[in-house]
Amino acid sequence: MQHFVHFWKTQEHGLPVGKGTQKSMIRLTDVVKEYPNGTHALNGLSMEIMDGEFVFMVGPSGSGKSTVIKLLIGEIEPTEGRVMVNGFSLQNIREWQIPHMRRTVGVIFQDFRLIDHKTVYDNMVFAMRAVGSGPREIKKRIPYCLNLVGLENKSRRLPSELSGGEQQRVAIARALALHPDILCFDEPTSALDPELTGEVLR
Repeated sequence: MQHFVHFWKTQEHGLPVGKGTQKSMIRLTDVVKEYPNGTHALNGLSMEIMDGEFVFMVGPSGSGKSTVIKLLIGEIEPTEGRVMVNGFSLQNIREWQIPHMRRTVGVIFQDFRLIDHKTVYDNMVFAMRAVGSGPREIKKRIPYCLNLVGLENKSRRLPSELSGGEQQRVAIARALALHPDILCFDEPTSALDPELTGEVLR
């Protein structure tokens, strides 16, 4: 079975990206990733995604798609090769720059990574504080993003009180709350009802 990841450039104001303004958002050069258990997830991957592009990465489970996303947010390091994200070289990035870099990349993982004992609102607060957002921004941004995904009335619910599709919407709202330049979806519709797929991916 083929699974997919996709990336797109967020454009909150709905403005088209002109050809003359395109720049490289993501660049992987000869990237190799071998895990400590000996698993070779990537073997010499090179790719470039430009500003404004909508890109699908397709492959079976275990082909390295989730590994690529983890590399892009600095969660893991490549064994060899170079990873560039929004102008940051992840091999040379300084510790104080990491929160700023992660703020430019919104990720929705397959398992959503919600904290079970925190409400929807507190899950989003936790993520925004982790990248340095202040109280005023948090108070303004969270209701706006929950409204975008149709969950404005469920901010005080725990993840266990939500359906799988609603949990994924929370993960999307949490990613959007960071004002990312790039959105990365890992299995973007895996937990959604078919009739909601178009709504989430629009």
